Amino acid sequence: MIRTDLIAPLPELLVRHAGARGGKPAFRDSVRGVTWAELAARSGNLAGQLAAAGIAPGDRVALLLPNSVAWIEAGCAILRAGAINVPISHDATLPEILYRLEDAGCRALIVSAERAGQVREVLAGLPALTTLIIAEDGPAGLEAMTAAAPPLPPPDPPLLEEAAFIIYTSGTTGRAKGVILTLRGMLWVTAACWAPILGLSAEDEFLSPLPLFHSYGLNLAFLSSIATGCSVRIMERYSTGEARRLLAEEQPTLFAGVPTMFHYLLQTIPEGEAPVAPRLTRSVSAGAIMPGTLNRAWEERFGSRLLDGYGITETCTMVTMNWMEGARPLGSCGLPVPGLTVRLLDPVSGEDAAPGAEGELIVRGPNVMLGYHNKPAETAQALRRGWYHTGDLARADADGFLTITGRLKELIIRGGQNIAPAEIEEVAAAFPGVRDCAVVAAPHAELGEVPVLFVAEKHAEDVDVEALLAALRLALSAYKVPHLVQITDEIPRTGSGKIMRFRLKELLLA
Repeated sequence: MIRTDLIAPLPELLVRHAGARGGKPAFRDSVRGVTWAELAARSGNLAGQLAAAGIAPGDRVALLLPNSVAWIEAGCAILRAGAINVPISHDATLPEILYRLEDAGCRALIVSAERAGQVREVLAGLPALTTLIIAEDGPAGLEAMTAAAPPLPPPDPPLLEEAAFIIYTSGTTGRAKGVILTLRGMLWVTAACWAPILGLSAEDEFLSPLPLFHSYGLNLAFLSSIATGCSVRIMERYSTGEARRLLAEEQPTLFAGVPTMFHYLLQTIPEGEAPVAPRLTRSVSAGAIMPGTLNRAWEERFGSRLLDGYGITETCTMVTMNWMEGARPLGSCGLPVPGLTVRLLDPVSGEDAAPGAEGELIVRGPNVMLGYHNKPAETAQALRRGWYHTGDLARADADGFLTITGRLKELIIRGGQNIAPAEIEEVAAAFPGVRDCAVVAAPHAELGEVPVLFVAEKHAEDVDVEALLAALRLALSAYKVPHLVQITDEIPRTGSGKIMRFRLKELLLA
């Protein structure tokens, strides 16, 4: 059941495919592609160049590139140099980038030419960052280093148990936390979930719009594709029109996304029209809860399985998954992935929840994170006696199928993107005229949830809402900007000062 042959150091996986299918396309974007033999050679050469530039095993290297073949080559090279990959969203704001570079103590940054000018402005405040590699033409650019001759041998340490990635994810206590993940943990999900359950293999043609800086895309579209040897067509960013065109022209066998993407794609296909992807045998959804009605509509329209599951960054993505075979309750996120143990704890007593009752989902297994980078208190709170406490509430039916019902945490999931209310509140609280503020999730028909910001003013009509939104857009990624700003007299709080968010949600529904 579990494909342990897929759990191997990255150089071994690349050599394996270079020998077995060297001329087969490995990854393609809208500009160029790379075969398995080319990926092995080019990533090895870049790894040698990184080592020659002074990057040592255990150093952190940030990757600030859009989804692309260049991202894949650089991502492989970082691991082959023995360094830790710190992927950053190409759309991140400068404060968000600076925080990640500083918090992770990055020694090097591989950045697009588009963002390089901005990043240079803050390098003086980052003494640890000694190497800047820009994806541009020229003798010092990323392509020149990747294709340099004669090639430099890569260090290629056989790393599996050591830290391989620091992925920043929004939490509920303010700034993003760096989740430390190992290659073994990531590939366990490949071996126990994507290969045996989804059936991912070297025969697949995979269309992926998944952001590579997210654990979902990083695991499935990057590492799992390398482990299994499938061919991947990378979308730089998701567009419904472009996704529909590629589904029709590329004829993939597999498509992955978040529920919002499937919702938008279904809206573009008139009732009764033939499916745009007749070779599509299955699709997969994660990142947010998939409504049962959406799952059913997709399968009826495309005539192929849409598998949904539940995953989180701290477990290298998947915890539960629905299977290709057999019935499953629509709206359920499936059964625990083989090799993982899950429990539901009563939120009040802390004991195992009664059958059918709601409880906090906790998980133990080889894919659980090492911890949060430089955050021992948060790590100790999340990892207790070998169990990762997710903060998510769920119920299990008599057959063991889990359904996510809510969150103990206050995280907002907008179209599969995690948003911490405290991150928005930190920016809004510093805006002139704001006396107090709080963010809550509002339901949204297409995105699942969107953030709404409540503001209590220092004086009547003291806050310019449009100016506040403009300030938020400068400081935060677009998906974190509140859908609505609502002025209120007071932010309800407990005696200890905690925000009573349920009271604000009641105002939304009033």
